Order: sequence, then C-alpha cells, then structure tokens
Amino acid sequence: MTLRFLIDECLWPGLVQIARDAGHHESTCVRDRGLSGMKDHQLIRFAVAGDYTLVTHNAVDFRGPNGGPPGGLHANEAIHAGLVCLVSWWPMTPDRQAELFGYALAELVTLGDLVNQALEVVEDESGEIIIYCYEIPAPDDRNS
Repeated sequence: MTLRFLIDECLWPGLVQIARDAGHHESTCVRDRGLSGMKDHQLIRFAVAGDYTLVTHNAVDFRGPNGGPPGGLHANEAIHAGLVCLVSWWPMTPDRQAELFGYALAELVTLGDLVNQALEVVEDESGEIIIYCYEIPAPDDRNS
C-alpha cells in the first residue's frame, strides 16, 4: 500500500524523497506546498481533505499530551489517513529524522495503512527506539 505523506514544516524536507524512494510517490511537504506558517488546526484540515498521512515532530498538538489519552487535533476528525510522530530525546538533526522515519516506513510495511491511527517512533535518552501504534480518535470517542 502506498501512502501520501505530508511532512510538517518542523521536519527536514528531505524526508519527502525518502518517502518517494520507498514507493510513496505522492508525498510532499508543507514547505513545497506553500503552507509554511499555517496554523495547526488549518494544517489538519488540509491533510484530511487531501488524504495525507501527516508526519510531524510536533506530536502534542496532533496526538495529544504524552502519556494521556490520544487526542489533539486528530481526535476531532471522524476519519483521517493517519499520523506519524517522530520523537527523540536528542536533537532532531536531518540524519536522526531520516533514521526515525526509516523505522516508521519499515513498520508500515506490516501495518498497511494508518486510517484513524497514529504511529509514533520514539528514541529515548539511551538511544533505544520504541514504536507505538494506537487509534485516534480512540474507539470510545467515536461512540460518544
């Protein structure tokens, strides 16, 4: 399955080429679409309307607070193409972003799509990589 990734402006635009090289040919970034500076609540609407899977380092705004129930801007969407969060305790250099995104792409091979899901790739202080996948909105939120 191929996805349409939208790389947020907080990340290195070179991730677009990595996505395309992995077969996700319709991937793009906020900068190349002329959307730099767009407010997050507008960006989520653009992503949903374009069937894009958003890739961001700005996880809190889109997935909700760490350790809390999934939420954020994605929880307000009845259906979305997914969210990929790249998080590291270390500075998010382009090399680190490429490495974390590579883990996400490898995980997606087994998952297929990310409809109404978040895939979070986290590098902790020791350098260990932890991958989480969870639903947004949570199933209980969709039934309320």
